[in-house]
Amino acid sequence: MSTAATTAAPHAHGHHNDTLAKLALGAVGVVYGDIGTSPLYAMKEVFVGHHPLTVDRLHIFGVVSLIFWSLVLIVTFKYVMTILRADNNGEGGSLALLALIQRRSGAGKRWGPSLVVLGVLATALFFGDCMITPAISVLSAVEGLATVEQRFDSFVIPIAATILIGLFYLQSVGTARVGKLFGPIMVVYFITLSVLGLTQIIAQPEILLALDPRWAVRFAATDGTLAFLALGSVVLAVTGAEALYADMGHFGRKPIAYAWLWFVFPALMLNYLGQGALLLGDPSAARNPFFLMAGDEWRLPLVILATMATVIASQAVITGAYSVVQQAVQLGLMPRLRIEHTSASAAGQIYIPAVNWALLTMVLLLILGFRESSNLAAAYGIAVTGTMFISTCMVAVLIQRVWRWPLWAVLPFVATFLFIDGMYFSSNLTKVPDGGWFPLLIAIIVFVLLTTWATGRKLMLQRMREGAMPIKVFIGSAASSATRVAGTAVFMTSTPEGVPHALLHNLKHNRVLHDRVILLTVKVSDMPYFPEADRFMHEDLGEGFHRVILRYGFMESPDIPAALKSFHECDGEFRMMDTSFFLSRQTLLPSERPGMAIWREKLFAWMLRNAESAMEFFRLPTNRVVELGSQIEI
Repeated sequence: MSTAATTAAPHAHGHHNDTLAKLALGAVGVVYGDIGTSPLYAMKEVFVGHHPLTVDRLHIFGVVSLIFWSLVLIVTFKYVMTILRADNNGEGGSLALLALIQRRSGAGKRWGPSLVVLGVLATALFFGDCMITPAISVLSAVEGLATVEQRFDSFVIPIAATILIGLFYLQSVGTARVGKLFGPIMVVYFITLSVLGLTQIIAQPEILLALDPRWAVRFAATDGTLAFLALGSVVLAVTGAEALYADMGHFGRKPIAYAWLWFVFPALMLNYLGQGALLLGDPSAARNPFFLMAGDEWRLPLVILATMATVIASQAVITGAYSVVQQAVQLGLMPRLRIEHTSASAAGQIYIPAVNWALLTMVLLLILGFRESSNLAAAYGIAVTGTMFISTCMVAVLIQRVWRWPLWAVLPFVATFLFIDGMYFSSNLTKVPDGGWFPLLIAIIVFVLLTTWATGRKLMLQRMREGAMPIKVFIGSAASSATRVAGTAVFMTSTPEGVPHALLHNLKHNRVLHDRVILLTVKVSDMPYFPEADRFMHEDLGEGFHRVILRYGFMESPDIPAALKSFHECDGEFRMMDTSFFLSRQTLLPSERPGMAIWREKLFAWMLRNAESAMEFFRLPTNRVVELGSQIEI
């Protein structure tokens, strides 16, 4: 389940020039890789997983019925028909939705803190999902080798690990060229799903009766406890539903909806019906119904195709992780990280080394620790259902506060999906001892890191404001007494009030001021892309001093030298050879003032020390930067 936009796709602002068919093909390749690979393990997990069902007519029909109506209600109705309409200037995903609600609801203080907690919690769960998805997808595909020849069983883990190491290693090169093959490969894969399913349905056409929701009701009525436990495995069929919303900025709502309704959904259902039909005729096939649908001679090619599909699904999740981290950094939820651009033409093609290698390490540990896709499935469901439950809560606020739906429409919608998501989530909680603890542990760690950084940064800015000298007072006293030297000095400051620490230290130690002094603050808005015409706010403070606020959207990467070259309102143009950038590097001192617990203050200080330097993050020329230290108590 990928909850963030993947960066292997075209840029959001470029999709207007492409045809609907071309964008829908791209969506098939990127958006639906995760949900498309669910048939590899969803049905198998229901019948041979941690809460196995008897392979008989009632259970087969009941499970297929549950899968069909889950796809209809959760994916088609909730995501395609409703949530896809909630776009933040074309962008989707948990953080984009959070920013949209905060900007447009006018709810302010009442909803602010609780909404931020929900958005951060969804992001935290997403990182657990990013680790499990590549592991379970690739492992389940390679496990198909055992259906070709039992002797291959011992090679499954080494082959899966090798594939994943290669996939993560290639991230630094960029995926633009390979990405063009994603759509066609996934089209072949989905057609294969359909053909496999159809051959089995023709042999056992009565399986079509399972589309009747009464079979799901009959299953629940006959054995309520087993039906409840089965939900924890049935939900694996909808993993990846969040990707529909998260990737909206890359393809647009229509192509994603068309690809789902006319191609992906029918292919998936034909395959699930086919697996059900196979089990009706051969209950022993429950050990791996997906691969056993194919004849012996076609099984190895199917393993290869399925492995390619899982690699594509993993690629989408990995690049989605980069995108979410970039958004979190820009929105002030994470420290600055080194972000590399792997394509000169596609703005969305980014690579974050720290995230890449951390993900690879965790994915390999998961494969070596859990060893089988069935064991990983227990961990997978918690992350999926937790994120879905949170997204329903956030959408509830959206439709009430932003869309202004009448109460009679809001209550049934919210109640229905909170009940469905709640049932799936609570069913998965029964798997906590079997592996569900893993995404919860990752979510707790990430949540603590994100909230510690956001709170610590807020406290640090408060302390800096408290000790700041009014700029008018400073200019009045310093402009006449200090020696002025030729050139431009740009003082980076995180707050657009008062005098930057670096400016005070420079004057104290060097006793000079440049002819032109720019106090520059970079602000990130809650829009994904900030209008170029409104990017700068400028105030002439007199005596050669200028206050400039440079604004970016949370999907953009700041490039200060490039931005300044296009700005001519500060007494002429900026020439980099005549410009010096002054940065302040803060050293945090623990204090007894009320703020955070000491352990969190130490954690924040560690994160601050290890953050990417402002010089590299803002792409400042290395030979034009001066760093001055300052100490702050929090």
